[in-house]
Amino acid sequence: MNPSLWEKESFLSPADILIAGSGFVGLWSAYHLKKKNPRLRITVIDRGYIPTGASTRNAGFACFGSVTELIKDSFTMGDDNMLTLVEMRHRGLEKITNTFRKKQIDYTNVGGYELIPAIQKDKYSELKDQVKWLNKLLRGVTNVKKTFSFADEKIKQFGFAEVGHIIFNELEGYLHPGKLCQQLMLKVQAMGVNIVPATEITHHESKADGITVHTNRNFSLRGERLLICTNGFAKQLLPDLEIVPARGQVLVTAPLPSLKFKGTFHYDEGYYYFRNLGNRILIGGARNLAVDEETTTALDTTSLIQETLENFISRHLLPRTPFKITDRWSGIMGLGAEKMPIIKKLNDRLFCAVKMSGMGVALAPVAGEQIASMMND
Repeated sequence: MNPSLWEKESFLSPADILIAGSGFVGLWSAYHLKKKNPRLRITVIDRGYIPTGASTRNAGFACFGSVTELIKDSFTMGDDNMLTLVEMRHRGLEKITNTFRKKQIDYTNVGGYELIPAIQKDKYSELKDQVKWLNKLLRGVTNVKKTFSFADEKIKQFGFAEVGHIIFNELEGYLHPGKLCQQLMLKVQAMGVNIVPATEITHHESKADGITVHTNRNFSLRGERLLICTNGFAKQLLPDLEIVPARGQVLVTAPLPSLKFKGTFHYDEGYYYFRNLGNRILIGGARNLAVDEETTTALDTTSLIQETLENFISRHLLPRTPFKITDRWSGIMGLGAEKMPIIKKLNDRLFCAVKMSGMGVALAPVAGEQIASMMND
């Protein structure tokens, strides 16, 4: 199908900035770019009819990291980088709630929890010291004296089995990622941002007079600059980038009239995560059981991961309680050797904001702001 003259002069007209990806990072980038310079002509291009990477396919956590995850990050990245990442995530969550009404995105500050298996007394003493150290380190970020606290009394209240300890964080919650993406789209479109869906970018080429984006459709798009925000799919457009795709699988149970817990929950350094969805359970993770197989852009689910998640429910969350599964899906994250996002200028025409490492909900508002400042310099 050839585009019409009207389409060429509107939806497909030359732009100041082309953005690849209409997920959270792409939309927040468009938002901040327009706020800084309302006259910019911005076109966002997405391969799907709706964003289909991770933005609308995650668990909807509004979180900035569990204790064991942050301890591991401190070991692998260093204290300063870990703290910088937590500050970015925390600030990103504040930007979300300052930009949208909570009812618009189903946001609830319900609290975050981490489940710790039963451990030896000396290990528990070490964990308490780590929590104390983290709380002291995070005071300047969260502005509370104790970001994390033990809440072991919740184990019985929530009905959990084979759990030794629970660590609570009152600053976290959950939201509806689909509604957040919708609201972002509506906001940037009202600001004059053009969105072209169902169009895959095959390659791009820079010339003296601009950059051309070639697509799988019978048209190309031209702009002054191109911003890549395709996260887990970024290597397809930027093959030299140090980023790999990582599939995260999720399932949701049918309603459970006697569900005892409410909140967002992490387990095993964040490799398992679950929450209540009304009176249903949404659970995801277990990617560490099959890292090679889950390093993929295929949006499938596998029996190994799905059965492991079901077994986690049976063993820890609903012991001796039957349940049914109503929904299964997966999303694609962008990971690297360490968790710091890649937000950079690649050349005068080309920029990227990718590798959110499974924390795109919280990181995207800040990543978008940072890349917008970089592109406006």
